Amino acid sequence: MTIGNLPEVVSEEEWWAARRELLAEEKELTRRRDRLNAERRRLPLLRIEKDYRFEGPDGEVGLADLFDGRPQLVMHHFMYGPDWDRACPSCSSAADQIPRLRQLHVRSTTLVAVSRAPYPALAALQQRMGWEFPWYSSHGSDFNYDFHATLDNRVAPVVLHFRTEEELAEAGTPWGGGPWTDDMNGSELPGISAFLRDGDDVFLTYNAFGRGIEEFHNAYPWLDLTVLGRQEEWEEPQGRATPLGLQVGGPSMRLPDEYDV
Repeated sequence: MTIGNLPEVVSEEEWWAARRELLAEEKELTRRRDRLNAERRRLPLLRIEKDYRFEGPDGEVGLADLFDGRPQLVMHHFMYGPDWDRACPSCSSAADQIPRLRQLHVRSTTLVAVSRAPYPALAALQQRMGWEFPWYSSHGSDFNYDFHATLDNRVAPVVLHFRTEEELAEAGTPWGGGPWTDDMNGSELPGISAFLRDGDDVFLTYNAFGRGIEEFHNAYPWLDLTVLGRQEEWEEPQGRATPLGLQVGGPSMRLPDEYDV
């Protein structure tokens, strides 16, 4: 395989000079990320009033039960509709990278995934993939609609990446650029929500969609360190990803155990 448009080859002195120049930008990004994380922690709390129900390996449970006795909960909104033949390959890629949860647990945090598909479908895929994180079904409830992981204006007002239908009419949807239309009803979105439990009270503390969750997908943090990057066609410099043929979201995107590697 020939890869085009690679960087120039330079001397060791030139390489270190270029690396130190980039290091200054990386340090500023680190400081900016620290400031952003602090602002995220200062977000106000939104009390959850509904009694949401989920199905898991031990039957029906409530939202507070998902915390598993810890004060914090991080939730992966995993795209898997109740009438789908297979789960979302991109969400499956993210799920495939969820590690052992020990480092979260010792920091008083539980991680779960939630999808609308019935629990038996989730359990079957989880067993097939060897995933160990807790995975619950919100099938038949308002949960996904209320948290904007399933969009259907017949059930709840559409909010796509924090934009209402009226705002989308002006700004356009990310995938087509046009307004929200009725044929988009039932769309599933990947996302992440964070919750806090204080006694019997549960609060939403943060959520993110779109590129706000990309660090958890497709080994992006590791790939961003490499010369070929994420191997997506929009990336600069151009002309490196095309020969690889595995751009995320393209026709070659598969479930994790379907790759011949």
